[in-house]
Amino acid sequence: MPHSQNSAPRDGFPKVRLARGSSPWLLPTVATAAVSLARARRSRSAAVIAGPATALAAGMLWFFRDPEREIAEGRVISPADGVVQSIMPWKDGRTRVAIFMSPLNVHVNRAPLAGTVTSVEHVPGGFVPAFNKESENNERVVWHFDTELGDIELVQIAGTVARRIIPYLPEGTKVEQGDRIGLIRFGSRVDIYLPEGIEVAVEVGQTTTAGVTRIDRA
Repeated sequence: MPHSQNSAPRDGFPKVRLARGSSPWLLPTVATAAVSLARARRSRSAAVIAGPATALAAGMLWFFRDPEREIAEGRVISPADGVVQSIMPWKDGRTRVAIFMSPLNVHVNRAPLAGTVTSVEHVPGGFVPAFNKESENNERVVWHFDTELGDIELVQIAGTVARRIIPYLPEGTKVEQGDRIGLIRFGSRVDIYLPEGIEVAVEVGQTTTAGVTRIDRA
């Protein structure tokens, strides 16, 4: 059964919280908006700043939203909100499913299966757009999970703006399917490698929802 923290409330109205790791971006923008709004009536310069500052703060609050989800059933579920960018067979028999996350998507990533985090490795790299082929060499965090299907590799890839990936869990953590595992700030990509013999259920161009969209075919 999925962890209770990931389930939508029973009243049918999903709660939305702010993502862990968002405060370095949120606090300055919200504070600037609040101060400029408070001073707008007495200061012309504050009035000029108030509009853009409030819009930026609202945008940040929207970007860093972290809604509760009713976790779907299935062997492998999507780790990310976004669009399937590519599905590629790998030399070792696995299949890589790459999910591109635009700045409009929720950027909190979730565990695709229940299991144990066996490694979390930060790999330095560049910051080209995540939809670019050269993003293969971008900054990334490589996860490995010990699951009922064996080792599952998941890679969080930074984009041209998303220059910070924030893992939530250390090595050795036991996770339930759909648990939150980390945050990528702004546009980015998440790759999941399905073991040999697992048929992919999604298609290129398909929209995915973390914790909800099933990646494998029954």
